[in-house]
Amino acid sequence: MGRLRRWLVGLVALACAVGLLAAVGPQPSGTGPWQERFITDAQGRALILYGLNTSSSAKSSADGMPWIKQGDVAAEYNLLGTDFVRYLIQWRQVEPRPGHYDDAYLAQVAQRVAWYRQQGYHVLLDMHQDVYGPAVGGNGAPPWATDSDGLPAKPQNPWELTYIQPGVIHAFDEFWGTAPDHPEYRQQYAAAWTHVAKYFAGDDTVIGYDLMNEPWGGSVQGAAFESGPLASMYQDTIDAIRTVDQKHWLFVEPAAVSTNWGMPSALPKLADPRAGEARIGYAPHLYPEPIDSGGSYTGGNVFLTDRTLASWAAQVQRTATRLDAPVLLGEWGLDATQPGSHLYVDHVQTLLDQMMIGESYWSSDPGSWSPWQAPGKPSDIAPVLGTAYPRAIAGEPVSFGYDKGTLQLTVDWTDKAGVTGSTDLYLPPSDFPNGGDVSLNGEYTSTWNPRTHILSITVPPKAGLVHTLTVTPSTS
Repeated sequence: MGRLRRWLVGLVALACAVGLLAAVGPQPSGTGPWQERFITDAQGRALILYGLNTSSSAKSSADGMPWIKQGDVAAEYNLLGTDFVRYLIQWRQVEPRPGHYDDAYLAQVAQRVAWYRQQGYHVLLDMHQDVYGPAVGGNGAPPWATDSDGLPAKPQNPWELTYIQPGVIHAFDEFWGTAPDHPEYRQQYAAAWTHVAKYFAGDDTVIGYDLMNEPWGGSVQGAAFESGPLASMYQDTIDAIRTVDQKHWLFVEPAAVSTNWGMPSALPKLADPRAGEARIGYAPHLYPEPIDSGGSYTGGNVFLTDRTLASWAAQVQRTATRLDAPVLLGEWGLDATQPGSHLYVDHVQTLLDQMMIGESYWSSDPGSWSPWQAPGKPSDIAPVLGTAYPRAIAGEPVSFGYDKGTLQLTVDWTDKAGVTGSTDLYLPPSDFPNGGDVSLNGEYTSTWNPRTHILSITVPPKAGLVHTLTVTPSTS
């Protein structure tokens, strides 16, 4: 089955890559540094969101809720110092019957959002689907919005192969309008999102909405899917949400097939009808095939994985530039019991620092892919995931990075008009038990919170100055 999966992966990826490269053209050479937009808070500070997905368990639970209790949120912060969660919701729970929205379900979501608020988190609501919906062996869409035409939809092993079952393909085709029987499905999806957005429009803990997890085009793939049905659904949903919520960020994902493995995306730029600067973000996922299929970061897999990471970074930057959108890595992870997993995590974290983007690791569910062996019991990967990082930068970021060998966190930024507040850094207690010693050109004031392990730096504005900050473990 592993050989069959790799063959299918390669075949689909090759077909998509040919279409995508034809659509977006060759990679330009000699281009300068990527000038990125950033997700910002109410003070205008650039946010480098860092956290987990919560959680896979919500896909199959009867009430759609994840495994966590309130104490688990505090434990997550104490373990990792995260400030962000990508929180899974599902269309089938939001709209169990056509036009009927379950506000009792949304109230339970809001309760859990409040748990994260108490820890100072930002929450991204992710409308999750895998293999379309439970009526065809997946999760996400309600049965009433699933038309498989009676075709087979037998669950496969590995589970990703279920996507190519005839009934699953037909269900997606009906949703996207490739098949003609249910043009209402996409409109009802946008309406469900509008209801969610209206419910959370006044909640400042919610930073935004991830409009669809890992879209799959059914019988239409590659550039034809991304620039056609997918872009159309996104634009319709964005327009609908903006009738009730002008504030929150809206994140779009590319087709998972091919882009998760470092290949191009043809997703076009989308319009944001809100007043002021657009708040549309780009949230791709990262699953290099050797790692995604359960392989280790050793031997020949290191070469293949590293090539994928380099290609992924180049293609993400290219797509984000076309979209004029900040980037958030919505999912990445691995079986952390495999050899080389610590090195892989370090490598990805270094890459993300170089790209100056935030991320959410998959996932919080205790198990081999998690920082938890069991609730309250950390796994071996937890201290590797727990890293120093800038949570908020009071200006325009220039670069940042954490050297785990020297325990040196560096952050460079310039002043930006209208931005207020401090630059806040998380310093893990394992590396910074007594806080951090600061080296910074120019005047500054600093505040250390030993309870939250947050170092806050405030500088007076000075035109043209690049603030160059270095933090090392305090010797006192």
